[in-house]
Amino acid sequence: MTQIPTQRIIEKLDNYLSKNDYSSAKDHLLYWLAESENASDNRAALLMCNELMGLTRKLGEGEEALGFVNKALTKIEEMNIQNNIGAATTYLNSATVYKAFGKAAEGIELFYKAKDIYEKNLAETDDRLGGLYNNMALSLVDLCRFGEANEFYQKALSVMRKVEGKEPEQAITYLNMASLVEAQFGLEDGEEKIAEYVKEAMQLLDISQNQSDGNYAFVCEKCASVFGYYGYFGYENELNERCRRIYERT
Repeated sequence: MTQIPTQRIIEKLDNYLSKNDYSSAKDHLLYWLAESENASDNRAALLMCNELMGLTRKLGEGEEALGFVNKALTKIEEMNIQNNIGAATTYLNSATVYKAFGKAAEGIELFYKAKDIYEKNLAETDDRLGGLYNNMALSLVDLCRFGEANEFYQKALSVMRKVEGKEPEQAITYLNMASLVEAQFGLEDGEEKIAEYVKEAMQLLDISQNQSDGNYAFVCEKCASVFGYYGYFGYENELNERCRRIYERT
């Protein structure tokens, strides 16, 4: 069986993403998904499906993203790995795709499957738990389960505060919490709490602005429009400029 060079594939993918070159990143993953399937390397194919889920979700390609979800979940069954960490990550990614395309109710069970596996196998300071809790909360907001959503946002912050360099991820969670308040109470009644969370996010992004990798650029890009939505237009422009400088350097 041909060995699929997964480490080199991911390194090349990261290079494309650091340059915001999503088209090349997608072509790269599709090529290696086909190669993995031709080589009957299910583990490599599952990895490619997970990466393609995330990329097509980011690009707004719902039909393709959901197709990769179905393919990945099928591979988990075929490999009989339903209870390991790799399966949990796939459940998380799949549920996130469902949420992104208006199907939160279909994905929430997958979030809970991932939660059960992660909490049994990961340390409380593992940032994968933080990502899981944050994404679960987003879906719970869509389902109007606001109290549960807030609990998971607090869990996400608790994890990320213990992990060095995760200030950008904390900032995302605070902005998500602002959106939760808006969904639950409205902009007017929630104005004070929303402003508190937005300012917390701003401070965290400023603390971490010495980070110059693709992840920080992506966070700035993702958060900028949220600041603009809440009226912080100057800061929206500042984040877009930080993002531009990082991409130009890479």
